[in-house]
Amino acid sequence: MRVLIQLRPSPDLVAAVADPGQVATTADVADGLPGVELDTAFTPVAVPRPVPVAGGDPLSLHQPLDFSLAAEDASVLVRGTISDDDLTSRVTLLLTLRPDVVGVFADPVIESSLTCGGDRPVGDWHDVERLLNIAGLHAEGLDGSGVALAVLDTGVNAAHVARQLGRGVTMDAERSWNPSGVTGRAGQFEVDHGTMCAFDALIAAPQASLIDIPVLLSARPGGSALDGLLSDAVAAFTHLRTVLEAQPAASRALVVSNSWGSFSPEWDFPVGHPGNYSDNAAHPFNLVVASLDRAGADVLFAAGNCGKECPDGRCAFPNRPIGGANSHPKALSIGAVDVNGERVGYSSQGPGRLTARKPDVCAYTHFSGSRAFGEGEPDTGTSAATPVAAGLVAAVRTRWPAAKLSPAQLRALLRRTAEDRSEVGFDYDYGYGTVDPAGILAALHRRARNAS
Repeated sequence: MRVLIQLRPSPDLVAAVADPGQVATTADVADGLPGVELDTAFTPVAVPRPVPVAGGDPLSLHQPLDFSLAAEDASVLVRGTISDDDLTSRVTLLLTLRPDVVGVFADPVIESSLTCGGDRPVGDWHDVERLLNIAGLHAEGLDGSGVALAVLDTGVNAAHVARQLGRGVTMDAERSWNPSGVTGRAGQFEVDHGTMCAFDALIAAPQASLIDIPVLLSARPGGSALDGLLSDAVAAFTHLRTVLEAQPAASRALVVSNSWGSFSPEWDFPVGHPGNYSDNAAHPFNLVVASLDRAGADVLFAAGNCGKECPDGRCAFPNRPIGGANSHPKALSIGAVDVNGERVGYSSQGPGRLTARKPDVCAYTHFSGSRAFGEGEPDTGTSAATPVAAGLVAAVRTRWPAAKLSPAQLRALLRRTAEDRSEVGFDYDYGYGTVDPAGILAALHRRARNAS
């Protein structure tokens, strides 16, 4: 089984791993772990320690948390493989023999959120422009200018996106990042799932700067072209924290779009096991997501394509398919509707595993747009809905950076203004409803008046 191993080595080593200007290797921090085949190509990652603001539970994500990367507080992650034979006893032995090992966690496969079925597109991306009130947003100066928009996927082909949009695309090559073993330059990857996501994000935020992170191209034995390992997402989020903290505090703006998730418990420890990912707030990736939110980033995840009416063939959770970071309380979980406002049958329904009230809101999908999969093929799945919503968030961030409107406040605003699709308020099909840009603008106007 692929695993993430959390260690607490000497403070000097922790400081070296946490410092972007230094390079520490797996051998430096974790040489000779019994029963573990270490992946020496993986660069160790520092995990901040959650610190409750008011003396609460440090492993609860449903409260205000600070995060410390001080050498005496942080821990370090490496990755490797432990034989499936007597896995539990091998993990127990490792924890017993090595007091510097504080946890062994699942490193599940993460896969893109594609779709099932072959239905033709419903409308096109100009319908999405109209529904997102792009003219109204841009009249307010909300077009993504100065906002960093990270697409964690299969990589972006900027030339293809520009052709389909009919305008230029701003790639931020300097702040883009590749997992170890992934070659290719930002904005120059093959046209695929990540190109679709970039196109869809730029519908609402055409002036945003794209940060290209091809996390789904990370190599693993037997993997496909559209999956990777959660450990690479941990490293990617750690990189994004350095990007965010390098921005001026007064204008900090980073939106992170994730159209992927873990579809099967096969790659995970059982629910209740301390190494589990799907239901475990203490998993390092779930902590890293919370720390990025706390630093001022807006994190969005696809709810997934395991809806009861039309589940993706990979969906293996018997119920509650929105798990792990896709159900994170500090992230927006995005469901999907077509341009007629109807929920698509593959959009996953709640309750979520880390937070019951998931998805949060729905955005648009299954329209003709990027042509990433060929002429006549739709931009589809919650994979398309998530960057559509991320573009809307990036547009808002043009004039409302995190210093003026925190990620938590923006999440609450999106939920509060969503167009309710049921008679009961929140429901597990649509969340709080479909994103409503006109309602968002009205709420921002009220907030600006109250602040003046």
